[in-house]
Amino acid sequence: MWTDRTELLIGKDGTDKLKQSHIAVVGIGGVGGYVCLMLARSGIENITLVDFDKVDETNINRQVVANTKTVGQFKTQVMKQQILEINPNCNVKTYEERLCSENINRILTQDLNYVVDAIDDIPNKVNLIKFCKENNINIVSAMGAGNRIDIPNFKVVDIYKTSNNGLAKIMRKKLREINVSSLDVVISEQPALKTESKEIGSIAYYPAMCGCVLSAYIVTKILK
Repeated sequence: MWTDRTELLIGKDGTDKLKQSHIAVVGIGGVGGYVCLMLARSGIENITLVDFDKVDETNINRQVVANTKTVGQFKTQVMKQQILEINPNCNVKTYEERLCSENINRILTQDLNYVVDAIDDIPNKVNLIKFCKENNINIVSAMGAGNRIDIPNFKVVDIYKTSNNGLAKIMRKKLREINVSSLDVVISEQPALKTESKEIGSIAYYPAMCGCVLSAYIVTKILK
C-alpha cells in the first residue's frame, strides 16, 4: 500500500483517522496548493477546495498548480486532478467561487474537521474566521509569506502573540473588533523586505514551507 510508510509512524488507527477526516482548503494558491498535496499524501480522503481564480503565468514561480500547460485553468480543477493522481479514492469537492457571506453556509459544512485559511483578501479572511468561530469549526490561518527571501522559519502561535508581520497586525485589529479572542496561525516573524513595488514579491520556497507547516499542524491535530 502507498500509505505503508506513513502507517509505520502513526499506526493503522492513525491512518484510519486521517482517511476519514474532512478538510477544506480556502485559497489554492502558493500556500494552499502545497497544503492540499501534503494532506493528500498523508492519506486524508475528503478534501474541499475553494478558489475562484484561474492559473496565471505569474503564478508559475511559486504555485504548485501553475505551469505552462495549466495557465487559464481553474486552480481548483488543476489541484483536484493532482490529488486524484496521488489517491484516486479521495473525495474531492471543488467550488470555483470567491468565499463570501452569501455562499459560506453552503460551502463549509458541519462535518469538517478543519478549515485552512490560505486567502489574502482581508475582508473575506475575517468573514471566514468569524463564521468558523461562530459555528465551532476548527480553523488555522496562514499569515503573510511574501517579500521574504531568507531561510524560512515558520511557527504556529496564537495571533495575539505575533510580531513582525504586517498581515497579522491588520488581522489582530480586525479580529478584536468582532470579538474573536484566539486564532492559531502559521507565521514567519522574519521582517519583510521593503521593495520599490506596491506588489508583493514572492519566491518559490516561502509559500511552500508555510503550506507544509499548515499541513503538519492539521495532521498532528487530527491524530491527537
